[in-house]
Amino acid sequence: MKGIIGKKIGMTSVFEPNGKQTACTIIEAGPCVVTQKKTVDTDGYESIQIAFGEAKEKNTPKALLNHFAKANTSPKAIVKEIRNCSIEKQVGESLTCDIFTEGEKVSVIGTTKGKGFQGVVKRHGFAGVGEASHGQHDRQRAPGSVGGSSYPSRVFKGMRMAGRMGGDRVKTKGLRVIKIFPEQNYILVAGSVPGHNGSIVLIQN
Repeated sequence: MKGIIGKKIGMTSVFEPNGKQTACTIIEAGPCVVTQKKTVDTDGYESIQIAFGEAKEKNTPKALLNHFAKANTSPKAIVKEIRNCSIEKQVGESLTCDIFTEGEKVSVIGTTKGKGFQGVVKRHGFAGVGEASHGQHDRQRAPGSVGGSSYPSRVFKGMRMAGRMGGDRVKTKGLRVIKIFPEQNYILVAGSVPGHNGSIVLIQN
């Protein structure tokens, strides 16, 4: 497995050689500094730790400052660990978007947009309770019955109801890398990825 931390820039569309117009997401992938390598002998498993984005020294804990100093790098904002990584990099070296190739399939992990407290129609796709006739009043977006009265005298766990929507960690699989711009560290992937513009994502394959 290989991966890199990036930032979602926005969306665009490109024309492929066959003339098809494809919607793409622009991701600024890296550069990420390798800040630690874990091995089976020392930690019980293999992984590499990478860091992305600049952070102010005054906002970084001293423990992390020393951690970054060992990797000979400035304080970073985001630190993530990738297990069983197939990339051979040493501590202090950088990962860039060229670890991927055009046409390769990748997965993107991110946090979806938060939508606040929503009703059942928006959150779960309910149709509402009937129409406006037959004595119904302001019931078009109501959830309807949620539990029995005498039995079971409670609401079952997992009942789809109104509540907080969005803000979930989502993994979108099988996105094709359309184009790579090494100079800007940009990757264009076909389709959409979770999160708002400027949000942090993890690209893996």
